[in-house]
Amino acid sequence: MPMNTYLLPIVAIAIGVIIAIVTKGRKSIGTKLLLSFSGAFLLALALFDLLPEVYHHLDPKQTGLFIMCGILLQIVLEFFSKGVEHGHADIPQEGERFPWILFISLCIHSFLEGFPIHQHNDMVYGILIHKIPIAALITTFLFQSRYSKVQIIGFLVVFGAMTPLGTFISNNTVLAAEHLDVVNAIVIGIFLHIATTILFETGEGHKFNLSKLVMVCLGISIAHLI
Repeated sequence: MPMNTYLLPIVAIAIGVIIAIVTKGRKSIGTKLLLSFSGAFLLALALFDLLPEVYHHLDPKQTGLFIMCGILLQIVLEFFSKGVEHGHADIPQEGERFPWILFISLCIHSFLEGFPIHQHNDMVYGILIHKIPIAALITTFLFQSRYSKVQIIGFLVVFGAMTPLGTFISNNTVLAAEHLDVVNAIVIGIFLHIATTILFETGEGHKFNLSKLVMVCLGISIAHLI
């Protein structure tokens, strides 16, 4: 497996951190448009590549069940992460306590994202584009908090390592390989929930909505071509 499948998710976190530093925590239209593009791109890849494969290898009823489990799992994770996965960074502060529940839920989400990359190298580009705006929003939240630099760096390093870890486990363990289609179906449910939440959220004004529509169409088109 090419090394970029392990490195690109980490690069995405680094780019997101740089964006957060350059923008100094401001929510820019560019970040929102990139989020819309990433949602459409990720959804299209899931539908074009992952969905046909899991339906081919699993019983259709089982596939639908596992996809629904993925949707429900993402709803549970978002209950704890407050929706950071699709761009909601206005997380209430909790003093100086480290946000362990937020951290764990984001790590579970990031870990599962790495499994489809095992057989679908194109998925790494969807994950890359998805992680950049999310990493920028998470970094902005961390910078605005009262957490120490060690806590912030530790948060970002572990979070960045989760997707490559999921890819490594799916690629190198027999147990993961035997249940890869099941995990992929669950991940499809996660992607469906995240992407549709991003795409159906209303924008600020018609001009933004038109720009968002263009980015969505662009994301779908590029995903279809690769």
